[in-house]
Amino acid sequence: MRRQFVIFLLRWLLNSFGLWVAVRLLGTGYSDAQVSASISAFLVAGLIFSVINTILRPVVVILSLPAILLTLGLFMLVVNGIMVYISLKLAPGLQMTFINSILTGMILSLINYIVSGVLEIGTRRKETI
Repeated sequence: MRRQFVIFLLRWLLNSFGLWVAVRLLGTGYSDAQVSASISAFLVAGLIFSVINTILRPVVVILSLPAILLTLGLFMLVVNGIMVYISLKLAPGLQMTFINSILTGMILSLINYIVSGVLEIGTRRKETI
C-alpha cells in the first residue's frame, strides 16, 4: 500500500512538471507574473490529471476501442489529449487549446512511460537481490 502511494505521489509530481514544461513550450494559459500562484496551479492540475487518468481514462479507452483499432493505436493520442483537456478545464488558472492538449498528452505519455520503465527496473532489481 505504501509503495502504491509513493508511486502515485511520484506520478503526480512528474505530471505537474510535465504540464509546466508543456505550457512553457506551447505558451498558452500562463503568465510569468504569477510565479507563486502558478506553482500551486500546476500542482493542482497535476493532481487532477493523475486522478482523471486513473479513473476516467480506462473507461474512455474501452469506449473508443473501435477507433483505436481502426487507426492502429493513433487514436490514443486523441484520448490522451482529451484527458489533458478535461484536467486543464477543471484546474483553476490554466487553459489550453485542444490541439495543444494533444501535444501535452504526448509529453505526459512520454514522462509516464519513463517513470513506468524506471519503476519496472527497480522492481526487477529487488527481485534478484
